[in-house]
Amino acid sequence: MDKPHIMLVEDEIHLARGICFNLEEEGCRVSHFESGEKALPALEVEHFDLIILDVMLPGMDGFQACKAVRGLDARVPILMLTARSEDADRVHGLENGADDYLTKPFNLSEFLLRVKGMLRRSSWYRPDPVEEGYQFGDNEVFLLSYRARTAQGEIDLTEMEVRVLSLFFRKEGEIIPRGELLESVWGYSSDTETRTLDNFVVRLRRYFEPEPSKPVHFQTVRGVGYRFTRKGH
Repeated sequence: MDKPHIMLVEDEIHLARGICFNLEEEGCRVSHFESGEKALPALEVEHFDLIILDVMLPGMDGFQACKAVRGLDARVPILMLTARSEDADRVHGLENGADDYLTKPFNLSEFLLRVKGMLRRSSWYRPDPVEEGYQFGDNEVFLLSYRARTAQGEIDLTEMEVRVLSLFFRKEGEIIPRGELLESVWGYSSDTETRTLDNFVVRLRRYFEPEPSKPVHFQTVRGVGYRFTRKGH
């Protein structure tokens, strides 16, 4: 199997060197760029399995770069690195199309675990073909082609969104514990404390719910996790 190809967009040279070294030790190929402006043209000519994107970049910031990446590649998983711990920044990143975030300074082993979880690529991850054209409410989701029809129009889905939706559809009507979602989709240990999942569900509600603030399909089960229902009861 080819080495996973990772794009790293990071302007702190000493940090970038450390990340590149450790990812290459793990069997990855890394292309490093110091700015979003330099990184984006590479997306038009090369395939990447994961993008690691710092928020604080010179010129175009990480949020703008993330949005631009999504304009070029709707599927590629994006991990954002942020020196800020405010929840608003994490939400902002996820709203711009990121799939996860890590606050700097971070633990190296946690970073590598996070990357490995996100690199479970579609080369061996495939939703069940019978789930093609999955309908609920005013929505139709095509997992194999990474797209959906919604009341707001047609949208492209990211790889991580497809993973989450596939699990929800497979376990329709069941309560899925937070730990199971984090482990199955992001590759986290089940006891990881993170708001990524909750912010991600907010994103899905914005796509698919008639009233995102009053969800009928993607329901929160307090203290446990989430439940998806097709009929919205």
